[in-house]
Amino acid sequence: MFKTIEWTPEGVRMIDQTRLPLEEVYVTCRTYSEVAEAIRSMVIRGAPAIGVAAAMGIALGIQHSAARSEPALREDFDRIASVISATRPTAVNLFWAVKRMKGVLEEVLAEKCGGDKKLRRARERLVEEAQSILAEDVAINREIGRRGAALLPDGSTVLTHCNAGALATGGYGTALGVIRSAAEQGKAIRVFADETRPFLQGARLTAWELAQDGIPVTLITDSMAGYFMKERRLQAVIVGADRIAANGDVANKIGTYSVAVLARENGIPFYVAAPLSTIDLSLASGEEIPVEERSSREVTYLAGRSIAPVGVEALHPAFDVTPHRYVASIITERGVAREPYEVSLRGLCGS
Repeated sequence: MFKTIEWTPEGVRMIDQTRLPLEEVYVTCRTYSEVAEAIRSMVIRGAPAIGVAAAMGIALGIQHSAARSEPALREDFDRIASVISATRPTAVNLFWAVKRMKGVLEEVLAEKCGGDKKLRRARERLVEEAQSILAEDVAINREIGRRGAALLPDGSTVLTHCNAGALATGGYGTALGVIRSAAEQGKAIRVFADETRPFLQGARLTAWELAQDGIPVTLITDSMAGYFMKERRLQAVIVGADRIAANGDVANKIGTYSVAVLARENGIPFYVAAPLSTIDLSLASGEEIPVEERSSREVTYLAGRSIAPVGVEALHPAFDVTPHRYVASIITERGVAREPYEVSLRGLCGS
């Protein structure tokens, strides 16, 4: 399988997701600001993958820091973390990764050793931690896949929205990880991938991943989902998440809410697959989740060409929030959460 992101001696190497599916191109970010721009411009996207990129961007920035004292290193860390944290507001994994890296820095600086040795140790440990976050993410996704596969009957057809596969994570995927795991178990699983306007993650990325794996995939436009549900062509919906509130409300790519409502109307289970790092227990409900507003040009232009009259206003909220009442279950690496989510999610998170 391709590598979404990896640490190399030259810098942080990642597949350029804006070029898929026509070109499989890899870029190497040699500074933390280049990593930040890659996140902002969606060269890399997907909540878990953004978390990995954030960790690697911080490690890269500190590795190149000229700080010669603990206060100076802390100052550089905070500056780097601030730039990376400002890239995308909705995916909580980004902030989770920044907090985890900060904890490692403070842990090393608290050690009793010489100044220069301590600073060198801090740089080394941050690189190690970023690589650990990547490795852990792949393992977590495989466990999510194993647990979620039991929910998909043999012979079922599953609808996905956006891309929650290996491209959106360190590898294997969350929603697509469940589908991959079911296929590896020998189940005959088919996938309907909706195109996911306006960035076309379903058409460009999900369909590409599944085709590479040999898993049967059919591409549909976003507006076709209700038709195929009513025709009983779909048996389940499974999506990823960018942030999950304590009550089980789920923020995911714009259009997810519509799919969830359609699934409820047609008696089709709507599943969410996400790591525990996506759960934000500090937020009581989805009303508190910040929703990123992206450029309207991504709506009015397609593949660099205008598809709307000049001067027409367009809006582009990149995410919406699906109320927990539409969610059949949330699949995590520690288990499957169900209503009441205020209890089950806290239990899985150990809170």
